[in-house]
Amino acid sequence: MINIEISAKPLNIPFCIDWVMSPQSGGIDVFIGTVRDATKGKKVLELEFEAYERMALTEMRKIADDVLTRWPVHKILIHHRTGSLQIADIPVVIAVSAAHRDAAFDACRYAIDTLKQTVPIWKKEVFEDGEVWVAAHP
Repeated sequence: MINIEISAKPLNIPFCIDWVMSPQSGGIDVFIGTVRDATKGKKVLELEFEAYERMALTEMRKIADDVLTRWPVHKILIHHRTGSLQIADIPVVIAVSAAHRDAAFDACRYAIDTLKQTVPIWKKEVFEDGEVWVAAHP
């Protein structure tokens, strides 16, 4: 089962974890990306995320489908936020459940690494002295 979402609203961590839980799952791995206060020694004021939403959702589904074919995973959830985020806000949550922890860990790592490489979501870091777009892929 797959749950994919892009939203400007705050991500709901308890919902994400509850959604992947199942009686047959012995392990759940969750990646929660948070906005940190510095990059390369520069103070970050906020991050802004933009997405080519239709294509991003398609690419996120491809990642989830790939996870389900590579690992014996029961459920995978990938949620990403857009808009202006402040320090400690959560831009991304990936949750994976499987019968065993190794599959959940490996699938979750693969999902976040692949998302950062292939999904058309762009991040702008805003500093005290300027701003820069980073991770500008597809």
